[in-house]
Amino acid sequence: QVQLVESGGGLVQAGDSLRLSCAASGRTFSSYAKGWFRQAPGKEREFVASINRSGITTYYADSVKGRFSISRDNAKNTVYLQMNSLKPDDTAVYYCAAGPYLLTSHDYPYWGQGTQVTVSS
Repeated sequence: QVQLVESGGGLVQAGDSLRLSCAASGRTFSSYAKGWFRQAPGKEREFVASINRSGITTYYADSVKGRFSISRDNAKNTVYLQMNSLKPDDTAVYYCAAGPYLLTSHDYPYWGQGTQVTVSS
């Protein structure tokens, strides 16, 4: 079992930056791929970024490519999402996910509770 806790969300202005963190506990953190997803009000949850177990391979949604960066520190059992040049369209609840395979779909078995990111114009 893996428990995931997101943090770092908040209210920022367009153009600002935020770094989200996802702390994991339970089974060995380094053995799982990690993903970030988001869900805006009235919309379906969508893929944002994912990273493999070693941190070498990453994937990004086209909407965040060049602005967001996913990374992980296996020694700290934490995965990060650095978000730069934020836009109002980035407003959503951001979720961390974990699983044995690197995915861009929702098929991760473990999910956090989410952290709210609000970007004002």
